[in-house]
Amino acid sequence: MTASTAASTHAEIHALMQKLGQAAVAALAPLALAATATKNRALTAAAAAMRARSAQILGANEQDMQAARGAGLGAAMLDRLRLDAARVAAMANGVDDIAKLADPIGTVMSEWTRPNGLHIQRVRVPLGVIGIIYESRPNVTADAGALCLKSGNPVILRSGSESRLSSAAIHACLLEGLHAAGLPAAAIQLVPTVDRAAVGEMLAGMNDYLDVLVPRGGKSLVARVQAEARVPVIAHLEGNCHVYVDRDADPLMARAIVLNAKMRRTGICGAAETLLVDRAAPALLQSLVDALLEAGCEVRGDEAVQKIDARVIAASEQDWYTEYLDAIIAVRVVDGVDAAIAHIAQYGSAHTDAIVTANAVTAEHFLTRVDSAIVLHNASTQFADGAEFGMGAEIGISTDRFHARGPVGVEQLTSYKYVVRGAGQVRP
Repeated sequence: MTASTAASTHAEIHALMQKLGQAAVAALAPLALAATATKNRALTAAAAAMRARSAQILGANEQDMQAARGAGLGAAMLDRLRLDAARVAAMANGVDDIAKLADPIGTVMSEWTRPNGLHIQRVRVPLGVIGIIYESRPNVTADAGALCLKSGNPVILRSGSESRLSSAAIHACLLEGLHAAGLPAAAIQLVPTVDRAAVGEMLAGMNDYLDVLVPRGGKSLVARVQAEARVPVIAHLEGNCHVYVDRDADPLMARAIVLNAKMRRTGICGAAETLLVDRAAPALLQSLVDALLEAGCEVRGDEAVQKIDARVIAASEQDWYTEYLDAIIAVRVVDGVDAAIAHIAQYGSAHTDAIVTANAVTAEHFLTRVDSAIVLHNASTQFADGAEFGMGAEIGISTDRFHARGPVGVEQLTSYKYVVRGAGQVRP
């Protein structure tokens, strides 16, 4: 490619992204003011289209999968990319569930009257135009599009090249829903190029149009967005999630939770990556290590864990920091709940951490002191999911402390304004 061709291509991408931004801004008022029934009509029509076009979506996904295998994508990425009939049905059901949620827009969050008679209300409003950059997961197209629609935010979606055909097929269903409800097509736009220059434009060239960016992908993508974006970002870098099994844990419950937290789906951000076991529970440690190895999970452990089974690999310092997204887990023996809390504080990513114990006092101690977006008692970390929280779906799990934390659903995609009503008051 010559320098002039590259410059021309860059200019074309810039013009394309500016056009998308302008269209999204134009859609902001119609979408923000749309009636709840209108938005719900668009969502239910989109969900119906996903069911009707399931074969086309799966055909597009198979083409993406073939290309991804040829490109040598790892097992975790392939699992995130793969769709089947059940996953398409779940995606459509999620859109229907979002339609059933209460509309946050216009909700009065609080209100009060001042001594001078001014009546003040804090009212939910959309955040504005949202840009979402994501890799692999084609279901993000449906989840993000539906959540942004319900919360009154136009969205610009930029899928990864590996999921471009799947995402386009799903996006076509969302457009069908918008058309059925009479809403502007620009309410949900999919960037029609996989050129990486489009990402650069969203990060640094569209601050006149975008109000917030949400990255959904690997650590390198999220880190780049956080470093280069010129608008606020809602994100998490990684999900280094922990399960702590306490001395008072029920053995059968502990086994079931640990296996589910690690092995149900190893490639999701809520998968457990480190298991901490109370030193006062050697029988539990033996049972859990045996169960993980039998399930085909590679175990990397400290000295105490290595003594359990010759198949346990010695854990390095880096293992305690690692998000494997694979059938690998780091296991450490700790001296009780406070040592577990200290380990999580040092090595964790403030995403999702769980305790398994029958001791209510120990559980509350853990839940209060572990500073993560999601903390659980006697439940698998794989419940770290907006749909499981009753949000219909999620755009991601935020580990930020500003604005949104935990699953990002419709309420987390809103801001607020103050509505003040008076009767002629002037300030003295």
